[in-house]
Amino acid sequence: RVQLVESGGGSVQAGGSLRLSCVASGYTFTRGCVGWFRQAPGKEREAVASLLITAGRIGYAGSVKGRFTITQDNAKSTLYLQMNSLKPEDTATYYCAATITRTYCSRDGMDYWGKGTLVTVSS
Repeated sequence: RVQLVESGGGSVQAGGSLRLSCVASGYTFTRGCVGWFRQAPGKEREAVASLLITAGRIGYAGSVKGRFTITQDNAKSTLYLQMNSLKPEDTATYYCAATITRTYCSRDGMDYWGKGTLVTVSS
């Protein structure tokens, strides 16, 4: 059974940085897609960054491109999201998600989700 556990959220001021971690059990990041999503109060969950593993393809939402970086450490079964130059509009609960069987990345195509970690950015 695949389980994903996020950590690293917190409160920071605008311009600050945070690194989120997602530790996986039952999954070794060797195929499928893994990604980070976020959901702000009253808004739909949106994709932030994704990694299509076998293709080595990385994608970012336009709003975070150049500020956020997704990486993985297969030895630790851990996915990271480095977030720099944070803005108040980045405030949300961030979720790690994965699909093992699909060969594309999309919010509705993810089979496994973590419980989320809250990021709050103050101005």
